[in-house]
Amino acid sequence: MEGKYSKEVVLGNIISAKEKIEEAARLSGRSGKDVTLLAATKTVDADTINFAIENGITCIGENRVQELLEKYDAINKENVDIHFIGRLQTNKVKYIADKVSMIHSVDTVKLAAEINKQCAKIGKVMNVLVEVNIGEEESKGGISPDELENFLVEISGFENIKVVGLMCIPPVCKNDDFVADNDEKNESTKKSYKNQAFFKKIMKLFLDISAKKIDNIYMQVLSMGMSDDFEQAVADGSTIVRIGRGLFGSRI
Repeated sequence: MEGKYSKEVVLGNIISAKEKIEEAARLSGRSGKDVTLLAATKTVDADTINFAIENGITCIGENRVQELLEKYDAINKENVDIHFIGRLQTNKVKYIADKVSMIHSVDTVKLAAEINKQCAKIGKVMNVLVEVNIGEEESKGGISPDELENFLVEISGFENIKVVGLMCIPPVCKNDDFVADNDEKNESTKKSYKNQAFFKKIMKLFLDISAKKIDNIYMQVLSMGMSDDFEQAVADGSTIVRIGRGLFGSRI
């Protein structure tokens, strides 16, 4: 099936994103190879996804269970990891447990228990990230920073999940939220500077939890940064950036 998205544009965006990741990683004393470019493929057709995979995308992320199931058979899975990055209902875990290699959005004991249960059935240990509500917004899911350590201890006993890190989605910055000394910056740059405070906050949590050496809790992955702010996120230590619009353009 012919894709809806311009392959020329997608290819150019992949190349550009990788170059920006490499430069941002350099600022944090790392290589671009230390950062995974995850293509967020919500609404993107399988043909376009496969084109992206053919041109260097090694990780994709789906937000919706039904959409993942509809596209799964048509995706070239040989050279790509599939992550689930959206809100996940417990009654839908069973449909994706055998199809994804990581779940980014664990934020309740009930969900962790269900992932553990479904993975036990198929003899699998699922890599998961705990979602942190870094801006403590009522409208978003995620664990409060103050409750994170206790939550990790509570889910650390599950044998069929492996907590490998944290994920966050910082608050959307409004114009009047931008820091004053960056008024001369363009809007996307100012948004990145504002989000830096949240990125630094979760990095501190990431390092603090790592130092505590909780059994079965491994701080290896920090998933933060999307199309508007991924360069700042990488500069502040992100190991996975989730880019959708920045690769494929506006959702169709």
